[in-house]
Amino acid sequence: MAKWGEGDPRWIVEERADATNVNNWHWTEKNATPWSKDKLKSLLVGIKVEDDDVSCEVTELSKCEGEASANNRKAKLIFFYEWDIKLAWKGKLLDRKTLYEGTVVVPNLSDENDSDDLDIQVTTKNDKDGSHKVKEVMRIQGSKVIREQLAKYMTDLKIEFSQGMILPSKNDVANLKISPTNTSPQTTKKASNSVSKNVSNPLSFGVKISTKTVTDKIEFKCEGKDLYRVFTDINMIQAFMRGTCREFSAEKGGRFVYLDGNVSGEFVQLFHQNSENGFTIIELSLL
Repeated sequence: MAKWGEGDPRWIVEERADATNVNNWHWTEKNATPWSKDKLKSLLVGIKVEDDDVSCEVTELSKCEGEASANNRKAKLIFFYEWDIKLAWKGKLLDRKTLYEGTVVVPNLSDENDSDDLDIQVTTKNDKDGSHKVKEVMRIQGSKVIREQLAKYMTDLKIEFSQGMILPSKNDVANLKISPTNTSPQTTKKASNSVSKNVSNPLSFGVKISTKTVTDKIEFKCEGKDLYRVFTDINMIQAFMRGTCREFSAEKGGRFVYLDGNVSGEFVQLFHQNSENGFTIIELSLL
């Protein structure tokens, strides 16, 4: 046992402003699960997307399994969340009365993935005439809106649960003390407002990850048109990957997802034409 006055400063509870969690050293946790379920429902249910002759809408959050929490350790905020989400949607062709139904599954909404890394699976319940066209609008445009709403959930979670997680230390309180001499009611009020403002400033969260840019140059010994097909023909890609593509749209702005979501990206630019000397000129940019 340490002698009086020689203990670890983290143990000195009497010098804490509220006598708890000295210097924010101990692990504290807030349950964000109930709030998250309500938030996800409000963000996702009611999403509408329309094309020239197609209209789709998310009608129900039929499954929302998982948990979320906000944690403080050594004055650092850490957020954990993991959700398995299933949505019900309806759509129709504007010139027909037939209503098509389907589901949207997001199995990997977690703190380990950014919104761009989410695997969004769109299906229909039937193969009626016109269902494919309606599904494609929901898959391309609907998935984009769903990603945006889930990104908003990630941001709102950190803002909502960062408040009050890191408690003021002894030094913080000392800096906020107001001198008792020559203070009028107006001065006291102004100082009080200043204290509240300092304490309630939004806290920073997240961590910086060291990254590097890797540049590679590869020479393909084949004709240009064949190389272009390798990246834009879904049948050739699936044969090479020995699996199916969860998402693939070979057009400007279209997304692709291979290998169970481990490889994903976006087509930034697609261009090819035959030149006068018989060569095929291609330009393919992937993000």
